[in-house]
Amino acid sequence: MAALGALVKKVWSVRRFVVLLCAPLALVPVLLSLPPKEGRCLYVILLMALYWCTEALPLAVTALLPIVLFPFLGILPSNKVCPQYFLDTNFLFLSGLIMASAIEEWNLHRRIALRVLMLVGVQPARLILGMMLTTSFLSMWLSNTASTAMMLPIANAILKSLFGEKDTSKDMNRENEENQASLQQNKLYSVPTEMQFLASTEDKDLTEEKEVASDALSDLKKEEEYKTNIWKGFLISIPYAASIGGTATLTGTAPNLILLGQLKSYFPECDVVNFGSWFMFAFPLMLIFLLLGWLWISILYGGINLRGWRTKKSNIRADAEARAREVIKEDYQKLGPTKFAEQAIFFFFCMFAIMLFSRDPKFIPGWASLFAPGFISDAVTGITIVIILFFFPSQKPSFRWWFDLKAPNTETQPLLTWRKAQETVPWNIILLLGGGFAMAKGCEESGLSVWIGGRLHPLEGVPPPVAVILITIVIALFTEFASNTATIIIFLPVLAELAIRLKVNPLYLMIPGTIGCSYAFMLPVSTPPNSIAFSSGHLMVKDMARTGLLMNLMGVLLLSLAMNTWAKTIFQLGTFPAWANIHAENATSFLAAVENVTLSALNKI
Repeated sequence: MAALGALVKKVWSVRRFVVLLCAPLALVPVLLSLPPKEGRCLYVILLMALYWCTEALPLAVTALLPIVLFPFLGILPSNKVCPQYFLDTNFLFLSGLIMASAIEEWNLHRRIALRVLMLVGVQPARLILGMMLTTSFLSMWLSNTASTAMMLPIANAILKSLFGEKDTSKDMNRENEENQASLQQNKLYSVPTEMQFLASTEDKDLTEEKEVASDALSDLKKEEEYKTNIWKGFLISIPYAASIGGTATLTGTAPNLILLGQLKSYFPECDVVNFGSWFMFAFPLMLIFLLLGWLWISILYGGINLRGWRTKKSNIRADAEARAREVIKEDYQKLGPTKFAEQAIFFFFCMFAIMLFSRDPKFIPGWASLFAPGFISDAVTGITIVIILFFFPSQKPSFRWWFDLKAPNTETQPLLTWRKAQETVPWNIILLLGGGFAMAKGCEESGLSVWIGGRLHPLEGVPPPVAVILITIVIALFTEFASNTATIIIFLPVLAELAIRLKVNPLYLMIPGTIGCSYAFMLPVSTPPNSIAFSSGHLMVKDMARTGLLMNLMGVLLLSLAMNTWAKTIFQLGTFPAWANIHAENATSFLAAVENVTLSALNKI
């Protein structure tokens, strides 16, 4: 038995190599059961999906496989595969990442966060709302992971000022042990917590607790439960707000840009999705979801108590809230007066957002109409702004310097250096986007997307509103266990063909699928923000599961409501567009050609 256990451990330690070697062999039947070119393309896609889900290779390395496999298998030549890794959509995303690097370099995001918290107040429910509003706003422009990592230390400092060092009891110690086991199982690493520091004093406290009256013990227990719940509510609200906020802009999260890139690949004539139109659709949805999520978290974790609390507790909590207010003010004062660089970054950040929104807002002519049609894209706008960051001075220019012979002749530092951009921009995401676009191109050129569409006949009778709900549920559940980027890369081609079969606007199915990828709230491993919050050691898997279940349901229903109301006007979803009709005609002719080739081959036999 011991030998078997040791063997299992050894196999588990090399599981990545096992998947790496066995997956290509296990998928060989796919090559034999499908038409040649479609089968080879599906083989590559399934192989990449397995590697992405198991992380047998790093995600970015798996995204490079089309460069090797597509040419070798005769799916696409390399001169068609490689350009997919640097489409204009990738440069739009790159511009957002560079802008985020400049904001982080000068701590502008921290100043904004602390200022918002000073404005909303320090009552627990208001602080949770302030945390969620700030995190969601930052994640519209920064990465979800960076927003969460920046806000969690602020939340911990405020919680310590509200409640001091968090007390613990036997039940809480048991929860902490379960928490640590869950962390090890999910390969997450916890940071030292107040529970761990105070666990050693439990025996000393036992003698004191015996002397306390029963009613005092009951009150103390309720107060400790209140503190624990508020602590959990704070920590769980931040990653949820980051995931919700990232959906509001095209550059907020990778799946949004993958949708844009695949639209340009499948439907080149589609021009209704850009930064402005997406913002008009997704920003109201984000606000509604954020407010409902805040209500749910506040009620569940005691931030909003409909029954109220005893008046004798009010003085204690008023003192705690005063301490929290002082902590926020102290952190804000440590930033010092607003620097010239911060003002400059804020100005260019506003220009970045305004120019992207006003390029082609659809309801009025944008500034891009002043130039040749089709020449100016969102990528041109974004890169134009971020290039300025590399030469604009970080210190206020002085004309006196030219006439002061004794002034130091030092070179002025720009707002952002290329070295800093290299260190902070997650270049692996650029490759991951490129891998998704290459996969979409392979599906289109090989005819795999059309072949998949031909197998979707049983779904043609499903009402489109029901299809939206089902698609969002399936993708939201799938992305709980897999990367949201990998999930949308796999599902978007299928959704495009399903829309053609249902004779509905492809955006009617592709947009819910894209946003549904960000609605992963139930597990620590679902998203990096969830993992960061969980690694604090104060949350359990059951906390995320019970909170995230209703969050997922709310997200599905709100997304369905949005798609059937204001999205119909913004994206013209009520009609089957001409740009999709052209694709459908091409798909029909392709299927006819495939059938003719198959019949001629059978006749020869």
